[in-house]
Amino acid sequence: MAWKHKHISEAESAVMEVLWSRHPLSAEDITAKVTEGRDWSTGTVKSLLNRLLAKQAISAERDGRRYLYSPVLARADYLSAEGRGLIDRLFGGQVSNLLTHFSRHEQLSADDIAELKRLIGELENDDR
Repeated sequence: MAWKHKHISEAESAVMEVLWSRHPLSAEDITAKVTEGRDWSTGTVKSLLNRLLAKQAISAERDGRRYLYSPVLARADYLSAEGRGLIDRLFGGQVSNLLTHFSRHEQLSADDIAELKRLIGELENDDR
């Protein structure tokens, strides 16, 4: 099933992270994992599950008297869509603007710089 990019809130993404790490899971299992360190009720988690179902980011399969939930949206697809949205919204659609911002306003470690050089080298080799 193709997933059309719909905004997933920060709270919904917490539920997705649980499901990406292991699935299928019941609402009770998800609640136990996602509420660690959060003041969320079971009702809150079930509301988030229903919102994710409506967005077709997850699926639910009946298992006796309960439902088991699994992600439909792949984590890589979510990261790509969110990353593209961030770059479009904040950096005029230019990855170079993002990198320029971080190189000037954030402390890049030697490892960060080495990794960027490695990636640029790979990109240059792919173009040949």
